[in-house]
Amino acid sequence: MKIAVMGMGVAGSYLMARLKNSEHEVVGYERSTQERHDSICAWGTIKSELDKFCSKVGRSFEDFLIHDGKTMHVKMNNNVNFDIGLHGLCTYDKLALIKDFIKDSKIIYGVAPKLEELEKEYDMIVDCTGFARTYLPKLEEDFFLPTYEYKVEYEDKVPFDDFYIEPFPGMSGYFWYFPLGEKWAHIGAGDYRKNHIKATDDFLKKYGGKVQKTKGRPIRLATPGKCKPFYKGKVVGIGESIGTVYALLGEGIIPSMQCVDIFIENMHDFAAYEKAVDEHYKIYDKVFKFVRAKIRKDFNFFKSLPDFISIFRYMKKNEARFGMDVKISDLMKVAKA
Repeated sequence: MKIAVMGMGVAGSYLMARLKNSEHEVVGYERSTQERHDSICAWGTIKSELDKFCSKVGRSFEDFLIHDGKTMHVKMNNNVNFDIGLHGLCTYDKLALIKDFIKDSKIIYGVAPKLEELEKEYDMIVDCTGFARTYLPKLEEDFFLPTYEYKVEYEDKVPFDDFYIEPFPGMSGYFWYFPLGEKWAHIGAGDYRKNHIKATDDFLKKYGGKVQKTKGRPIRLATPGKCKPFYKGKVVGIGESIGTVYALLGEGIIPSMQCVDIFIENMHDFAAYEKAVDEHYKIYDKVFKFVRAKIRKDFNFFKSLPDFISIFRYMKKNEARFGMDVKISDLMKVAKA
């Protein structure tokens, strides 16, 4: 089978590596030029999970690890501060790993072919274009956060030695600081109420630092349940194009790579793939409903209690997967914000 993989981000690059030695002829497309191909957006992930993905394609995640977190400092808007113990939350060189995943594959840079052209040449077209969802039908109802981020270099030392976040009032988003070694950090924010640029710039004014890269992009919080269809004709979506971001944390790296694994198991049966995705991400609908209610200010804690308990149980059961101590008291503080 001849397969086109569109978009060389987290999902597309990992899929290329998974299909590298398969019986299929696979060609990757990246609309950026090779020189401009980048992936600044939040290089935070969970070490144990990335270890598993990397081992499936003969890579060692240790080669890309930058900072192994111990504590996340959380500052709430009501002056409540607390720390969360970390067990595997880390930063890594995301772009270097993406490039490593695709280094031995055929990638065509600097073009975004029209669907009709691709359909003539390929048996399957995999949409890994993230938020753009370029090759799948438009969504009837989308839901996303605008985000803005800087990669910053500090002269002497970084302002924080570990992860630091500030959730915005009403859980409309959060500001983040992710350490990238001795002199570097990613700082950024996503906010439904569009205060994300101000929050990022305020932090920059307060702590200084030299901006090396800037990136602004939306992040889709709408879940797979709201991102149908997953496939149409020869086209099938993977990752953020079909809504695999975990809305409470804005986390997309691991869910996108999990989606690739689900696709590999079901790639010859799109209906089975859709069913498997629906099953794997069903908790995401409750998380999304919870977050959206907070953002839209129609949140009722007692009405949302069953969902809140489900989310807590899911995260507690998967503490290793989330790389942090999951305490109901901490989740309550965030829910009350």
